[in-house]
Amino acid sequence: MKKKITCSIPLLLLSASIVFLADVQQVHADDSQDGNATIGLTQPEQEIGLRDPENPTTIVDPGPTPSTTGDLRIDFVPQLNFSKYLLSDKDQTYPVNAQLFKDQTGPRGNFVQVSDFRPGAQGWTLQVRQETQFKNDKAQNSQLNGAVISFDKSWVNATRDLSEAPTVSKEIIRLSNVGETYNLAEAKPGKGRGIWSISFGASKENKNGQPGTLSPRLLKEQPVLDPAFDNKQVYENSAIQLSIPGATKKDLVEYSTVLTWTIAELP
Repeated sequence: MKKKITCSIPLLLLSASIVFLADVQQVHADDSQDGNATIGLTQPEQEIGLRDPENPTTIVDPGPTPSTTGDLRIDFVPQLNFSKYLLSDKDQTYPVNAQLFKDQTGPRGNFVQVSDFRPGAQGWTLQVRQETQFKNDKAQNSQLNGAVISFDKSWVNATRDLSEAPTVSKEIIRLSNVGETYNLAEAKPGKGRGIWSISFGASKENKNGQPGTLSPRLLKEQPVLDPAFDNKQVYENSAIQLSIPGATKKDLVEYSTVLTWTIAELP
């Protein structure tokens, strides 16, 4: 089974029960009686809520997000915004805007939250696919040929024991082939149950032993503010970048692409 979320860039509770009947041996006596023993088992209550990837016991509000439903689901995916820049005829690499929140939580690395509350730890894979090249059909140069998104500094966190964590790539993942599916995290059977964040980068204040990848975004030496998050300071995150060759022809327009995020059961 696969569940997909498609994003542009610019609770279901189930229970199960079982009853066991004890086989009672009959006693050969006139006053003997048959008896039954029963036991009922139910699925533990699921945790809900979006978690701070650096402090997963804290519920946060990162704003609206597409999500899937069911016992194995994607709770949150990032909306990747690479901001605005001056045209350049040189090779350039642009960091993404870091994740902001509609509460008192500070900026964080961009993250995906996955929940697995299926009976038993059956395993899963988190994947991403870029459906098209960055494009604007109304522009003269309608496509950013050679543009590549890369994901780096990936790590996982949860309220659970990290010995149960899914594995993530220690190498940079470059979406160099548009239309190809790339694995971001994999939980082997026996691992990955519960709520997990898969993050790319972290704040310099994190207490998780991760290198800081965030820095304030400035425009003409002035801080950039985001009105969608109560005019909070925008930060850039060097763990996710968009590289564009200098030779690529560009226009003064906004270019966008589509990412599909997939959570898949292991076979």
